[in-house]
Amino acid sequence: MYNQENVKKLIYVCSPLKGDIENNIKKAIQYCRFVFLQGHIPYAPHVIFTQFLDDAVESERNAAIEMGNIMLLKCDELWVFGDTISSGMNSEMELAFRNKIPIKTIKNI
Repeated sequence: MYNQENVKKLIYVCSPLKGDIENNIKKAIQYCRFVFLQGHIPYAPHVIFTQFLDDAVESERNAAIEMGNIMLLKCDELWVFGDTISSGMNSEMELAFRNKIPIKTIKNI
């Protein structure tokens, strides 16, 4: 049974995808585990959507961005991982800021 003390936050995992896509997805999976170990529920659209959408196809990339933005608005917080801020991450951070979704930066895990 759930109560206020054990309600978990839904955390949007914000990290790079472009460049070394395979390695960046592996890192994002590690970030999801970190969020889980902090007692929350991770949501990493770039891990999920790359399983069935092709980021190299513009219409599919745009669909992934739109779905990610919709889900970001449902999240309790956005956690930014790593030292690199991509243009996509910057857009996600701006959307979170405009909608008063707390942003947390995690440099080293």
